[in-house]
Formats: sequence, C-alpha cells, structure tokens
Amino acid sequence: MVLYIIGLGLHDEKDVTVRGLELIKSSSNVFLEAYTSILSVGKERLESFYGRNDIVIADRDFVECHAEEIYVPAKDGDVSFLVVGDPVCATTHSDIMIRAREAGVKVELVHNASAMGAAGCCGLQLYNFGQTISIPYFDDNWKPTSFYPKIKYNRLGGMHTLCLLDIKVKEPDFEAMKRGKIVYLPPRFMSVNVAAEQLIESEEIRKGKAYNPQSTLCVGLARLGQPDQCIIAGTLEELKEQDFGAPLHCVIICGEVHDMELEALRPYLIEGSKCVVDAEGSLFDREALEQNDDK
Repeated sequence: MVLYIIGLGLHDEKDVTVRGLELIKSSSNVFLEAYTSILSVGKERLESFYGRNDIVIADRDFVECHAEEIYVPAKDGDVSFLVVGDPVCATTHSDIMIRAREAGVKVELVHNASAMGAAGCCGLQLYNFGQTISIPYFDDNWKPTSFYPKIKYNRLGGMHTLCLLDIKVKEPDFEAMKRGKIVYLPPRFMSVNVAAEQLIESEEIRKGKAYNPQSTLCVGLARLGQPDQCIIAGTLEELKEQDFGAPLHCVIICGEVHDMELEALRPYLIEGSKCVVDAEGSLFDREALEQNDDK
C-alpha cells in the first residue's frame, strides 16, 4: 500500500518509464495532476496507452483543497499520482509527499525528465545554473518582482538562471463570481515574449542592473522534449519579437558563458544579435553589478 508519485516526462503518453507504467496499471486509484504543467496529449490518450479508463483529473482546486483524497486511499491500496515532468520539481508535489508521510502513508517517487534538466539541450551546462525562478503574470495592479534578487545573485556568481513561466489553468472569473456565477477563465500559458517584456519592466522597476535587456544573452525555449521544440538565443529585446509557437515556454538568463557553451549555443543565436560576449565569456559588467547589489 503505497502512494507512487510518478513523473510522466515532457511530451506525450509514451514518455512514462517502464516502471511507472507497470505501477499505473496495477494501482487501485490513479490521479493526474493538471495544475503545475501539461503534456501535449489529453487524458484520453493516457488512458488508452495505460490500459485504464478511470484516471481522475486533479486540478488546482482538487490539489490545493482536497489533497487528502489522493493520499488517504493509499492506506488501503496502491495509488498512482501522475505529474508532468519529475515529481520533485514542484513544491505542490513535495507538499503532498510530506502530508502523506505525516498521515502514515508510504511514498515512493518514480523520476522522469523535467524542464530543469532538459534546459541543458540548448548547450548551457547544468553545472553552471543557479537558483531557478518562477515568473508570474503581471497585471495592472500587481507586478511582483520578488524573483529579481535571485537573478542578480546568480549573475553575480556567473551562473545562469532558468525562468519557469506562469501557467493559469482553471482560474476563477472574479467578475462572474460577483454576479453569483462560478465561471473559469480560459487557460493561459506565459510565452517567452511576455516573459521578456516583464523582465524588461522588472529591470526598469528595480534598477539594479542585474541584466541588460539590450545586451545580456538570454535563451527562449518552447516545448522542451517534443519533436518541434524551439530554441532561440538573443537579448530580451530581441526575444520578445520572436515566434516561439505553442506552449510550454521557459527562459534562461545567461551568466558567464564558457567557450564550449557558446559554441553549442551558437546555432540558436539570432543572426545579427546584439548580445555581448567578450573574450572571457563575461556577459555583464561585474563591477556595476556589485556596486548596485541589493542590500
């Protein structure tokens, strides 16, 4: 009697591991988390491939408010909780794991590919990445830039920053709720273009010179692990004008770039890009960064 938290990888129903597939087939209950990320296929394709017709969708409300319905059944039988990517790449999954263990439920993880590893496909070495950040959608009244100091910290250390972009799935329509109706807004997935615009705006707000929108090398990535994945490198000003296609997207803000990294990244660089890469691979004015470091 175990709660198996199973990573599904990045693309479709066939990315599941053999061990994960065997556990899904033998579990009494199967839940699919549809909150923190998505695959390129729907539940029906998964059910057909897994040989089941009873997968329960665990949306945001289910995961945040009724998580016990996922792990409590594991006291009486095996339960598979399916997540896109890898089980340990989202705090949501860690929270369920902790709560399940506190309830006396045995938990096992089945790992898989995630964006945090697949981002290295652009040529940047994973060893050289610092803290990963999340960029939320801005609106007219709320423009959170709490991620900004982490980018600056990474850049001061010469490290790259992987930026995961906001996903809005089953978000309530508050205007409709005021009229007594429960209505959900259409899903939204932040694009590289929007992220670039918000990063530019964040620099204008913070004025800490953590990066230069006109010269700092950045990488936009879309649909990692899928046959039509897209990788484009350039400055933020350049990336905001590119077409990255369908979701999911993420962005990398580069730190110091090694010669080998640069050669691997070069095929993705926008022709005529204005990004600055000097002989030492430095992509920023370290002295200016240190002088403007946030206290």
